[in-house]
Amino acid sequence: MSHHWPEFDVKESGLHLAVDRLRSKKPAPAPTVALPAALPQEGLGEEAALDTLAPIVLDGARDLGAPGFFAHMDPPTPWITWAVSQWTASRNQNLLHPDTAPTARQLEETVVAWFAPYYDMSGGHMTPGSTLANITALWAAREAGATSVVAGVDAHLSVRKAAHLLGMTFRAVDWKEPGDVTGAAAVITAGVTSTGEIEPLDAAEGALWRHVDAAWSGPLRLSDRYAGLLEGVERADSVCMSAHKWLFQPKESALIFFADVERAHRSVSVDAPYLAVPNVGILGSHGAVAAPLAATVLAYGRTGISAWIDHTMGLAETLHDLIETHPELEVRSRPQSGVVNWRHRSVPTRSLHQGLTEDVFVSMTTIDGEPWLRSVAANPNADPELVVEGVLASAARVR
Repeated sequence: MSHHWPEFDVKESGLHLAVDRLRSKKPAPAPTVALPAALPQEGLGEEAALDTLAPIVLDGARDLGAPGFFAHMDPPTPWITWAVSQWTASRNQNLLHPDTAPTARQLEETVVAWFAPYYDMSGGHMTPGSTLANITALWAAREAGATSVVAGVDAHLSVRKAAHLLGMTFRAVDWKEPGDVTGAAAVITAGVTSTGEIEPLDAAEGALWRHVDAAWSGPLRLSDRYAGLLEGVERADSVCMSAHKWLFQPKESALIFFADVERAHRSVSVDAPYLAVPNVGILGSHGAVAAPLAATVLAYGRTGISAWIDHTMGLAETLHDLIETHPELEVRSRPQSGVVNWRHRSVPTRSLHQGLTEDVFVSMTTIDGEPWLRSVAANPNADPELVVEGVLASAARVR
């Protein structure tokens, strides 16, 4: 006799409770996770579980859309992505098997096809982040004959990881004098993590494979105003970008594109008797992560997303100008892709950073051995004046 398990049905009261709890933002608790130390043997019940987790998952998290948050490459997400993420969780499709996810596979192919032309790439696939996208690109490069990896000195740490995992030598270079790049896979960073710098996209012309790591600045190609900052990206062999950065998507969402996608995908595919189609790329099981991105594009279009990007670029410029004209503050350079490096002229940066209150948050990095504050324009709701006031208040407290 079959048994019906109601836990797997739609429970409207429970979903309404989750939404109500989402609305009622409460003060963040102490930074501890108050859960049982051992695996619970008996359940608390659904509502009690939500009540237990809400202070941890919701109240204990940074509000990335708060006016004072001008810190990391982590954006707030539009509400439509929350709704569609709920849908995908309810269906739990696995794109590894076409029979479990026939439309989800087609949806990802469609979404990739929407974005690939902006980089003059012929196609690609989605990954959980640009770390895996970089590894995938360099895997394809190795299969094409590359034996080493060269990258700018400010390349993301995932590039060095990829070289190590793939058994390729790694060399950090100054793109003004890169040395011999024959037979190498060159990784050019479009949006350095610490500074937002876009490295010369015509670098390493003699390399066997040229990959552009546009994890941060890739979405600028959707902007009528700023697309030119990535001119030259179309001459690469592969390009990656993180949708969970400047495309305002939930983690984990990134894309890897190839100029010759058929050749690249063949080189990074593995077959097995239990598969209906070859497994492309690093991942085995792979969820319907394209759905929230598809919803965002359908709801707001390229022009809507571009408006968010253009606005945040403007916020970075405003922050820069406020800092530059303030006698107590110093800015390192004008932001190239929405990242501002700055500091107080007399208060140590680390002390100032530690003195910030919950209302204002900026990140910190080290450039040429010196600590700098780092503000990244990923939050359309950010208030540059509030951020400057908060840093100045922290400076006054720690003097």
